[in-house]
Amino acid sequence: MYWCKIAATEKEFDAIAALNYETFVEEIPQHTANKTRRLVDKFHGENTYLVVYKEQQIIGMLALRDKRPFSIDDKIGSVEKYLSAEDCKKLCEVRLLAVKKLYRNGRVFLRLAQALVTYLFERKYTACVISGTTRQEKLYKQMGFKQFANAVGTEQAMFLPMVLTRTNSTPLRKRLARNDLTFYPGPVLQEQPLLQTNLSHRSFRFKLLFEELQSRLLKLSHANYVTTLVGTGTLANEAMLAQLKSDFQVGKGLIITNGEFGKRLEKQATYQQLSFDTLEFDWYEVINVARVEQVLQQGDYRWLLYVHGETSTGMYNDEHLAELGARYNVAVCADCISSFGALPFSLAPFYLATAVSGKAVGALSGLAFVFSSDLPRNSNAPLYLNLAYYSDNQIPFTLPAALIENTLTALANYPERFNVLAQRFNSVISSSLYKGHARQINHYPMIVSLQIPSVLKNFSADLKLNGIYLHDDSVYLQERKIIQLSVIQPNFEEAFKRLLEIYSYYNSI
Repeated sequence: MYWCKIAATEKEFDAIAALNYETFVEEIPQHTANKTRRLVDKFHGENTYLVVYKEQQIIGMLALRDKRPFSIDDKIGSVEKYLSAEDCKKLCEVRLLAVKKLYRNGRVFLRLAQALVTYLFERKYTACVISGTTRQEKLYKQMGFKQFANAVGTEQAMFLPMVLTRTNSTPLRKRLARNDLTFYPGPVLQEQPLLQTNLSHRSFRFKLLFEELQSRLLKLSHANYVTTLVGTGTLANEAMLAQLKSDFQVGKGLIITNGEFGKRLEKQATYQQLSFDTLEFDWYEVINVARVEQVLQQGDYRWLLYVHGETSTGMYNDEHLAELGARYNVAVCADCISSFGALPFSLAPFYLATAVSGKAVGALSGLAFVFSSDLPRNSNAPLYLNLAYYSDNQIPFTLPAALIENTLTALANYPERFNVLAQRFNSVISSSLYKGHARQINHYPMIVSLQIPSVLKNFSADLKLNGIYLHDDSVYLQERKIIQLSVIQPNFEEAFKRLLEIYSYYNSI
């Protein structure tokens, strides 16, 4: 198997010096021979090396450097004279592109090309330049490089000044992106084309489609009512909070947090000027029901709100708080955006609960759902957040039929999808990756959090060079050195197999 990473160890740097010698001394006569058969680049300390492995052997490489002057500057003068100002905003130079003779095939060069364009794009470079040997002109052009000045060099070693920009790398990036493997908790890759793109939301056909969606949602959730909005989970939570504000104008609420999205609920409630207290637990801390009960006994609370499946940690906070609320006549509400569709549970005990199409359910993002135990009461909330207005008017605003049809297709996979997600989750927790690095918490079959040690700190960035994307771009994860794997993507099995293969080699080197 071929895979790429950023070189980081002395063993890798020695292999790079050996390949550098083999290519640029013995094959292309740019440097004089020596007894060590090692060639350390003059800019070695400033270089970033992308290397391609065959299992545990380095077989190819290239070097990137963004310190000026570039080596190409010495040959043709400042490259800015030839390139546009837009392309020159953040430049780097690619050098030392080399692959062992035995492995000069399309797959290896494609891996290097993928690593290069990904690295440049992820680090926001606007362009990179290269002195490309005329022997490999065809290869450079396949990668997207274009010649921007006359050839330079000697008859034995002639070079082409070439540039790869964001624009001319777009076709390659798009082609490579079709094979990307992700572990995102949303959006979910859609493998089928969208249907019903021209169906009016005022038509009878749409009405039947919409009623089928509502029926399936209620069957899956065991709730009494559901309101469908066009938007994200944040919108669903805003509508839920607006209803709480209207329903409970006297008294206050209690928001319980143990992760990033609990804190977001707190922020949203503050902006909507709700009266509430916060009971905060640490990240990864199980919500202590006895402590919650103690707080409920001490205060006059009318409603309670928490995150049922906390994506930021992978914590499952289950339904015990709903039982507690019934005992104290408190309306318990839950953000079920990440948990709905991930495992079977009932929303019947909740006064209000939220979910979306584009998470565990596996449909396209764009539909938000607010479930309720009772028909929403009249509210003074803005119309787009007004649940009673939706129930009175059925379909008051434009609902894309394509999203309805797409979500219906995803819902048709239930209840079998519960078993699929559970099996995937079990394959994760039985893996060496999980056993070595997972946070041991009350997980649910949607997402897993890994605490990566310093020795593997570049693991996620290196995976991106191979078209594998973990969930780690959020600031709250980066601050805590957490990477996450979700099991909801349709190509999970293929992605997880490749991830474990690379992890095995990565760990060994």
